[in-house]
Amino acid sequence: MRSSLENIEVGDFKIGRVSDGESVELPRWAAEELARLDLAEMDEEPFETEISKALSREKMMGPLQLSNLQPDFFLKMRRRLAYLNQAVQEGKVRREDYEKLRSSSYDLVGLRLGKLLSLSSSSADVAKFSDKLTPEETAFFKLAQSLSKEWKNAMLRGGV
Repeated sequence: MRSSLENIEVGDFKIGRVSDGESVELPRWAAEELARLDLAEMDEEPFETEISKALSREKMMGPLQLSNLQPDFFLKMRRRLAYLNQAVQEGKVRREDYEKLRSSSYDLVGLRLGKLLSLSSSSADVAKFSDKLTPEETAFFKLAQSLSKEWKNAMLRGGV
């Protein structure tokens, strides 16, 4: 913390009393907001490292294999991209840093999207690998699987 704070409430989240120089664990959104207001510094492994590791794991997996992602992975990715984009606009971060994360994000999303599409057109059951999917991916997989089945049925029907 760069400043002392006392009794801050945002919705259900509360910060009691923290002193200048003290380290405290906070949800990312709260830490980012305090850092933006120059009341605190964030001290964490940057998300850029997390996405780089996820991308490497995904590339090592087979074409129909998915690596594990935490349920909030894409939420954190979107938040980090939005934060960096805003920081670029304010001159606090180099555009290259934002573009690098954005590129890695597109690569990871593209890899997983391709795998999910392949799996959705096969006879794969989402229950077999649901522990590896984020909520967004589960919803996408179910929709893609339904559309794939409909399309196959339409194409394979006898004379129309």
